[in-house]
Amino acid sequence: MEVNVKKINNVISKVYKGSIAEEIGVEVGDLLISINEQPIHDIIEYKFLLSDEYLEVEIKKINGEVYIYEIEKEYDEDLGIEFSNPIIDQAKSCRNKCVFCFIDQLPKGMRETLYFKDDDSRLSFLQGNFVTLTNMSEDDINNIIKYRISPINISVHTTNPELRQKMIKNKFAGKLYSIMERLAEAGIQMNCQIVLCPGYNDKKELTRTISDLEKLYPHVNSAAIVPVGITKHRGHLPGLEIFNEKTAGETIDQIHDLQSMYLEKRGTRFAFLSDEFYIIANRPLLKYDEYEGFIQFENGVGMISKLEREIQNHLDKLPTDALTRKKKVSIATGHSAFEFIKDMAKCVMDKFNNIQIDVYKIRNEFFGETITVSGLITATDIIEQLKGKDLGETLYIPKSMLKADEDIFLDNITLDGIKDIMKIEVVPCLNEGKDFVDKLLK
Repeated sequence: MEVNVKKINNVISKVYKGSIAEEIGVEVGDLLISINEQPIHDIIEYKFLLSDEYLEVEIKKINGEVYIYEIEKEYDEDLGIEFSNPIIDQAKSCRNKCVFCFIDQLPKGMRETLYFKDDDSRLSFLQGNFVTLTNMSEDDINNIIKYRISPINISVHTTNPELRQKMIKNKFAGKLYSIMERLAEAGIQMNCQIVLCPGYNDKKELTRTISDLEKLYPHVNSAAIVPVGITKHRGHLPGLEIFNEKTAGETIDQIHDLQSMYLEKRGTRFAFLSDEFYIIANRPLLKYDEYEGFIQFENGVGMISKLEREIQNHLDKLPTDALTRKKKVSIATGHSAFEFIKDMAKCVMDKFNNIQIDVYKIRNEFFGETITVSGLITATDIIEQLKGKDLGETLYIPKSMLKADEDIFLDNITLDGIKDIMKIEVVPCLNEGKDFVDKLLK
């Protein structure tokens, strides 16, 4: 996830209609100075101070005048404002040199924000980012506990102190587990991520890591395991292997054994593999209910099973005459999701015989063919590989190909730009079954 690198003070960028802020006359461009005489240094302090039922809010208007507003509200009621910088303070950058770091594998010449590595617990709380806990001071840890920053998402990778120092290349990396024990004791909820690198933290080391994390259950709610991604721009970095059908299959067997043990012991499978492992190994995914509510969905855990169920459920609700005209459309996707998207397109065509859907697998020439997920496909690869194809009236793409808050691809081509170049309507689809089907039929 991209972060605004430059520090922007507490400038208000949005005031919600009908909110307390609108009622008292707060406007976009105003500056929040303090709440109950306490200066606001970051978004966590703001949220914490906001929980009082009586507030004295100090606002500096655009014209320089300062007002103090006295507000009585419900305990959980918000003021209804957003800030130009989501965390108010400057985001903390990562000091690690992880052997698997994807940002270090980016080519030169991309937009500046893509090269910024954040490692900020506030972004973990607000936006779901994962943090390594390596650049946290004692005050930072105490603030997590004091302000109840929970849940927090932690990039664990391994609980072996020496191995973690080796993988992350940070002398403080080995302190992870003791920090997690303190957070667990304080009742802080944690979700954990393991980027699995063959020859480093797999096999016995993986079992050790998951076993250590399980001891902190239920404060450690779950652990997601994702395979390392390697781009073709890695020449200046240490050598790393990627998973193949055999090693991915061995990892699946290893995790399934642990899941069976924890299911009996804890009533949860606890550790989950991302969908990529099953695709690489040509193995069936877990069943829908076995993902236990998709608590690690953002890590690609159970994404395919969830989307398949949603598509099937929505198709079942639609009448066969929901599409009233003939149409031909296309879908562009990455290698990992290709077979699944092709199957889902067939389900739609089986339901509505007046639609033709062609699905195209886009090779990742930009990062290299070892990168197979749709979210890292560039507009350039789509344009080059679909040139001259009869795509019909609309080309659909996963929304994950675009920046989260802007319609722009990784190679700086905008959504409008790709439409102009390809001379076709290009429509992004959310990773939700209803959105996928409805947009195809629109």
